Amino acid sequence: MTGAKKEVAMQARRNHTLKVIKGAKPGVPGRVAQRRMVPRQLSQPEEPIEDLLKRLDQEPVEDPAESADPADPVAGDDPADADAPPEEAAGGRPAEKRATPAPTRRRRPLIVLLVVVLAAALAAAGMAGHRWYVDRATDQARQEAIAAAKQASVNFVSVSAASVDRDIQRITAGATGDFKDEFSRGQSQVRAAVVENKVDSRGSVLRAGLVSGDRSRAVVLVAVDATVKNVKSPEGRPSHYRIQMDLVHDKDSGRWLVSRLQFVG
Repeated sequence: MTGAKKEVAMQARRNHTLKVIKGAKPGVPGRVAQRRMVPRQLSQPEEPIEDLLKRLDQEPVEDPAESADPADPVAGDDPADADAPPEEAAGGRPAEKRATPAPTRRRRPLIVLLVVVLAAALAAAGMAGHRWYVDRATDQARQEAIAAAKQASVNFVSVSAASVDRDIQRITAGATGDFKDEFSRGQSQVRAAVVENKVDSRGSVLRAGLVSGDRSRAVVLVAVDATVKNVKSPEGRPSHYRIQMDLVHDKDSGRWLVSRLQFVG
């Protein structure tokens, strides 16, 4: 039943209620006073109730939201509620507080990806820098080994009776390991042969090539031409040597020293 129907029914009940008439005679002691009840003359409704109810049934139903007082804060015109999300104004938890906003969720994987890419780039740069340093140091060590082999070859074939002690000392200073031990054991015989035959040999390097090598060891092949004068050939005769040298890098002196020397042709 609608509100209008309830109001009409209640009005009909009030019209049939009996009222007490004031001014009744006082009651006799010991007896309950009797009140005289008289029916109230009801006024006839201008429209029969059945027709009124029928007409009310045909009227459109009123929307409570439209009939609400605009000044009533309960109706949702509270300035605080106007700016709040629907769930927050109703006392519920806002949706954006219950879940992380989509832009933030997308931004986090992007940041993680950028960090990973940056770390990988830095690692690659570090590896590339280290590789460049190693390659550069190795190449420099190889060039130094070749230069040391050239000088050792010239020292070995350049011996004169006039400077034999100095020449032998120069060869010994550039040697190490097995070659130094072997040459030191036979240096007295070498000195005697040079002095006795009045040897005067002068050599020069034609070519030199690296067979193998790194920053600590190297194998170098050197082609040397020399002019040798002695008692039998006072005018001198040309000689050609191919010498293979094994060299090691001495960390204390920073020099490349010959550990093995052999003629290969």
